[in-house]
Amino acid sequence: ITIIGNLLIFMVTVHPSFRMPMYFFLRVLSFLDISTASIVVPKMLVNFLSEDRSISYMGCAAQLYCVIFLAATECYILAAMAYDRYVAICNPLRYAIIMNSRVCLSLVLLSCCSGNVVSVVQTAWVFTLPFCGPRNINYFFCDIPPLIMLCCTDTSLYEKQIIIATALVIFTPFCLILVSYACIISSILKISSAEGRHKTFSTCSSHLTVVTLYYASGTLIYLRPKSSNSQDTKKVLALMYTAIIPTLNPLIYSLRNKEVKGLLIKIIAE
Repeated sequence: ITIIGNLLIFMVTVHPSFRMPMYFFLRVLSFLDISTASIVVPKMLVNFLSEDRSISYMGCAAQLYCVIFLAATECYILAAMAYDRYVAICNPLRYAIIMNSRVCLSLVLLSCCSGNVVSVVQTAWVFTLPFCGPRNINYFFCDIPPLIMLCCTDTSLYEKQIIIATALVIFTPFCLILVSYACIISSILKISSAEGRHKTFSTCSSHLTVVTLYYASGTLIYLRPKSSNSQDTKKVLALMYTAIIPTLNPLIYSLRNKEVKGLLIKIIAE
């Protein structure tokens, strides 16, 4: 369902009528969602059906790197999408000049590079910690919270480092998103007609919904990775950003966007 939904969004937004930067970022978001689900969900489904639920040491490290890279990159892409909406609404006459193809590509590359740096540092740090005792991970994929629970040494320094990384990956982009939407709301309130205000805000509501779901689940997991919160709660939150949100994103963006919904219905009908 995740792959089909995001592929449909990808197919729709490559149509010549969707050459706006907003749809370019939406294609990148769909690619990230497909990749995240492909890294986590197949192994999870195999574990449901097989008695052998093991994962190799290197396989675990690779899965952790990919999940952190994709999640961090998506956080930055969501911030780039907020900036795109800010320019489109607050500076519409210069939108095409400011958000040209070079700027859009640079924002995506910067997001990927930042996500890669965060992922390399986090993965390398986790796998230099000494693991001892049971090797059972109370989780459905290799992630930071269950792995540091297996450590037989004081992890307080590493937990502080995770908080710093969380601030860089989640709070910093989120603050930029809040500033962008503060300016957007200010511009919307200046629109005289109620219909115009509603139409303008409807273009942002889909993005706000995704941002709220994604950032909230990530914050609750990584801000206190070794807290007293039950692992079951963290597993539900992790399921949110690795499986549920990638499935919901195509629905959120297609149902809230008349152009996308119209062309999607046309493609399915054909």
